[in-house]
Amino acid sequence: MVKERVRILIVGGGYVGLYTALRLQRRLKQELKSGAIEIVVVSPDPYMTYQPFLPEAAAGSISPRHVVVPLRRVLDLCKVVIGEATAIDHSKRTATLTTLATEEEGAGAEQITYDELVLAPGSVSRTLPVPGLADYGIGFKTVEEAIGLRNHVIEQMDIASSTRDPAIRDAALTFVFVGGGYAGVEALAELEDMARYAARYYHNVQREDMKWILVEATGRILPEVGEEMGRYAVTELRRRNIDVRLDTRLESCADRVAVLSDGARFPNRTVVWTAGVKPHPILAASDLPLNERGRLKCTERLTVEGVEHAWSAGDAAAVPDVTAGEPGKECAPNAQHAVRQAKALGDNIVRSLRGEPLEAYAHKYAGSVASLGLHKGVAHVYGRKLKGYPAWFMHRVYHLSRVPTFNRKARVLAEWTLSGLFKREIVSLGSLEHPRAEFELAAGGKPPQNPKGSS
Repeated sequence: MVKERVRILIVGGGYVGLYTALRLQRRLKQELKSGAIEIVVVSPDPYMTYQPFLPEAAAGSISPRHVVVPLRRVLDLCKVVIGEATAIDHSKRTATLTTLATEEEGAGAEQITYDELVLAPGSVSRTLPVPGLADYGIGFKTVEEAIGLRNHVIEQMDIASSTRDPAIRDAALTFVFVGGGYAGVEALAELEDMARYAARYYHNVQREDMKWILVEATGRILPEVGEEMGRYAVTELRRRNIDVRLDTRLESCADRVAVLSDGARFPNRTVVWTAGVKPHPILAASDLPLNERGRLKCTERLTVEGVEHAWSAGDAAAVPDVTAGEPGKECAPNAQHAVRQAKALGDNIVRSLRGEPLEAYAHKYAGSVASLGLHKGVAHVYGRKLKGYPAWFMHRVYHLSRVPTFNRKARVLAEWTLSGLFKREIVSLGSLEHPRAEFELAAGGKPPQNPKGSS
């Protein structure tokens, strides 16, 4: 048993942060209740976002509130701090934090000491110096971006339906997605499905009027599902009149014109950027060892290499893949590994506290599944290749099984059941982004300008 009070600091409330805290909470319940151990979770948001469901949230198949898991509810034995770590000095076992309170008070950042550190901030969007991207690009990594993109797409259909200017109409109905990974393909496929359905309620907007363009710099999309299933995905998207452009880059989107490396130009009002991620800046603001790609050097036991009392997993960590049989091969930075690594990480922290030997993380990659819209998908799991409805069904079953807590699983399943019985909702709630706009206008103020990337 642990005799001295120990503080475990977990930086990040994503997959690794939440699942590690859950594991520790279950394994150390008595110590937490007695005060022998304290777990502090620092996260910029009071919830964990289950990102595989973002495309369905954008399409209206799932309510956005069911895509997130409230940290305070599920981590009732932990102390949850809403804020961000801006620096870590592991040699002194201190982390510098900024919170909502420090911003309100106008005070400087505060410091917190710890005994064990779990650094799991995840990743951030990787952008390139593309002209116009910062002004007009839309990301797709958070639930707020998913809601905003849904509202934006429906708003563009409203603009196209009401304008008499053919140039404005054409630009409003042109949607450019950059990046052929999971986020880009699934977001495009789900939103195109939703917009095609919504078009039946517009008297002068037909599905053929819309242009959906997927831009991918390499020669394939969805590399995780294999080359054959990737080719099938391209064929399926093109069958739906989605313009898939491989070996193509976005050169510029200045002045609301997407210019591609193949010379094509598309006036538009929607550029969605999903072209990769990069390590969180907090990693570079620490004194922990990083590899050439800016990720933490970790051992197969999920400890930071050459450092005691520091742990990591997920996107932030370069963890050796002991099942690959290749020296130097690392686990892919995806949710499948992150969830399993978090449980192993939690178990190893408990072993370390109790003076027991640590165990290596080993998981042979099972495969991947991807949705291509309602009742459509691709999958390559345990060597078996599926497409169409079976793959889509497997996609839903797999991700439902991975959603934290029974409560969240039940809510998602109920929504899927109801969505199969009733028609889709096609309402844009764009005013959610500016809830005080009408009151400010009534009070004599100026209405807020539309956010970048919208009308």
